[in-house]
Amino acid sequence: MKTTGVLSLLALLVAVCAAQAPKPCVSPPLLHGGFTTMSDDGLMASTGTMSYDAFGQRVKMSVSNLTGNGTSPIQRVLLFGKKVMYEINWRTFSCRMKRLNATFQPMRVPEDAQLLGQVVMGSSSSFGMGVLVNNWFGTLPGNALYTFVFTEVGCIPVAYSIFTPEEGWHTISTFNWVLGTVDPGDYILPFFCRKAKLEESDAPETMLTALKSLVREAKGMK
Repeated sequence: MKTTGVLSLLALLVAVCAAQAPKPCVSPPLLHGGFTTMSDDGLMASTGTMSYDAFGQRVKMSVSNLTGNGTSPIQRVLLFGKKVMYEINWRTFSCRMKRLNATFQPMRVPEDAQLLGQVVMGSSSSFGMGVLVNNWFGTLPGNALYTFVFTEVGCIPVAYSIFTPEEGWHTISTFNWVLGTVDPGDYILPFFCRKAKLEESDAPETMLTALKSLVREAKGMK
C-alpha cells in the first residue's frame, strides 16, 4: 500500500508540473502597439506602430525614419481577405498595390514551437517590477530559424527574431500594446490609392517581406 501511495503521489506531481509548463498560445485578436526593427548589421533601422485585426484579417504598419532630419511616414496596409497589400508613401503621395499571400497568420506561438525558457524581464523582487515571459524557438521553410518571446499572461508579443541563410537575423521588438482598435479609420486607404493598379509578381508579398521592405525604405530615407 505504501509503494502504491508513493507512486500515486509521484504521478500526481508529474501531472501538476506538466500542467504548469507554458504552452503555445494565441494573442488577442485586436491589438495596437509600437515596434522597432533591427537589421542584420545590428543597427536600428526604423521604428513605428502596428495595428492588428485578426477578425478582419488585416494589418497596418507605419514607419518613420530615424535619421534626425525629420519624419516621413511610410505605411503598409495588408488586406489578407482581398489578397492585396498597399504600399503608401506620404512624402511623395504615392500608392502601390501588390498581390499578397492568401494565408493569414495570426499572432501566436506555433504549435510545434519548442520552449527555450521562461524568464522575468525586469525584477521579480516586488510586484510591478517585472513581466514573466516565455521564450520559444523553431524552424521555418527554407532553412530559416526563429525565436519568439511572448508574455505568460495574455500572450502579448514582445520580440521576434528570424534568421534566413540569405539575409541573416532580423529582430522586431514590440511595446506599448493596447487591446482593441485605437483608430477605427486605420484601414481606410488615402484618396491617392484609388488609382493604384494591381502589380503582378512571381512572389506574392507576405507580412515578413512587407516589414523588410519598410525597413529598407526607411533606412534609405535621408
